[in-house]
Amino acid sequence: MSWMTEALPQNPAMAHAREVLQHTFGYTEFRSSQERIISHLIDGGDALVLMPTGGGKSLCYQIPAIVREGTGVVISPLIALMQDQVNSLLQYGVRAAYLNSSLNPEEATLVERQLVQGELDLLYIAPERLLTPRTLDLLRQSRIALFAIDEAHCVSQWGHDFRPEYIQLSQLHERFPQTPRIALTATADTPTRSEITQRLNLQQAVEFIASFDRPNIRYQITENDGNARERLLRFIREEHPGDSGIVYCLSRKRVEETAAWLRSREIEALPYHAGMDNQSRQSHQRRFRQEEGIVIVATIAFGMGIDKPDVRFVAHLNLPKSIEAYYQETGRAGRDGKAADAWMVYGLQDVITLRQMQTTSEADENHKRIERHKLDAMLAFCEITTCRRQALLAYFDDHLEQPCGNCDVCLQPPQTWDATVAAQMALSCVHRTGQRFGVNYLVEVLLGKESGRITGFGHHRISTYGIGRDLTAAEWRSVYRQLIAHGLLSVDLEGYGGLHLTQASRPVLRGETPLMLRKTRKMKPKRRAKQMGTGEVSDANQALWQALRTLRLELAQSQGVPAYVVFHDATLMEMAERRPRDRQQLAMITGVGDHKLERYGDAFLRVLRNIPDEGQE
Repeated sequence: MSWMTEALPQNPAMAHAREVLQHTFGYTEFRSSQERIISHLIDGGDALVLMPTGGGKSLCYQIPAIVREGTGVVISPLIALMQDQVNSLLQYGVRAAYLNSSLNPEEATLVERQLVQGELDLLYIAPERLLTPRTLDLLRQSRIALFAIDEAHCVSQWGHDFRPEYIQLSQLHERFPQTPRIALTATADTPTRSEITQRLNLQQAVEFIASFDRPNIRYQITENDGNARERLLRFIREEHPGDSGIVYCLSRKRVEETAAWLRSREIEALPYHAGMDNQSRQSHQRRFRQEEGIVIVATIAFGMGIDKPDVRFVAHLNLPKSIEAYYQETGRAGRDGKAADAWMVYGLQDVITLRQMQTTSEADENHKRIERHKLDAMLAFCEITTCRRQALLAYFDDHLEQPCGNCDVCLQPPQTWDATVAAQMALSCVHRTGQRFGVNYLVEVLLGKESGRITGFGHHRISTYGIGRDLTAAEWRSVYRQLIAHGLLSVDLEGYGGLHLTQASRPVLRGETPLMLRKTRKMKPKRRAKQMGTGEVSDANQALWQALRTLRLELAQSQGVPAYVVFHDATLMEMAERRPRDRQQLAMITGVGDHKLERYGDAFLRVLRNIPDEGQE
């Protein structure tokens, strides 16, 4: 059952929930389906919540945990994610703690005692620790308000973040049948939702499905023409100078090389991958969370622990293995609702590499088949000539009525051409060379290159030798990549990447089906259209904005927490624009709850009073 919009009946528990929303968290109204989810959970119901990153999922269980009697237990997959959440809650004055391996025995014992004595509103814990006999015994001795299973897509064995421990979380319903449960994720197609419901024993849960749309993210995807790093550098320098961002690469080697290369070009870039020692990984992640302007270059090992709201771009130098992975990774940009970019270059070699990884994996054939379909869908998404956001949302059974106007296809509509004859040449060349060669060799044959290898195989005498000189090598590679994306060619992954004709190629070869393909192009950055709700600081308030950020950074550094834990950028922007003069006015700023007002109010008011408004004479 999806959420609805009619007003909820008034009751004391929801009145309390609205007080917590305003006085603890500093918000005057609920967003999207938050109010319905919170009401359902407070009343003791189970819920499955699908809400995009940055949509306010955390409040859906944090507020009921505070309102209901007892402690809300949050199952979270990563230590860094727990620490960020607890640090943020403590800033709001919420009684929160975590139990994980980062605590020494004395610290862990203190948290356990607080749990049993009812002194915590929220406790964050990893699934492995939750299901130990000791922890289960502690929970039985305690009053539990609810169980929140965060990143619930980790339960899916077909997903990109599978965690086997999550499957065992069905025990919660068996051991604590009267305690409400809420499973939350930002990434789940229809089959994954069914799997979550089944594996977590949530068949009776109400589903709350908000839109997957992230309108503040601009999607840009283009072909890799051999200078991906230079284009990445230009993108960062021209569109995101001094911004925090993430660059994803497929291999550890490329992560190291790209980070070093960016540093040599004066971009503060740090590598992150599973092959690094734990101390270096933690150090780089800590710097990324606490410093401004850091770019992390990473494999997908840099994943769910990213709770940083001001990541302004996510770039991919390789093709992700599925649309779910792409949505999850790009969703780490712009969590604060401000304008952000999802930028990607990809090439045919990415497809071949990913398919080879699938073929050589130890997964069973059913798993491999599903992974192949997911990669095919990802490649097709890259090659579309219609609005990317509409296609991305449609994959998750969401619907966008009109093209978004904020993706590369909308901003720079791709040109197409009648590639029927070129496709026939390309396909015929595959056939006449014996369906055993890769793209580079086939292109050389089409261009009539003279080489000992071509002569040795006798391919200088076949009919397709030299018939493709009207196109460049790059254009032929684009043709072959798109023929693979359209399913007209397959790649022999157990051999050496040779191309094979598929049944779907026959109508094109016989001239029965015309074929329109995209023209190769280079991405030219276009000025971003003004977006509603993304937040801007006027020129007149730039000095105040910088002074507020400086104060926030000093306060954060004195406590050893990221700056956004003190206040988000959006809160500082509202301060700069509205210029509150006293505590009463400051309390009306979004994100300023009672605890933060008491703790930081006077310091920020001093800055607000001392910096003149440059827009006034």
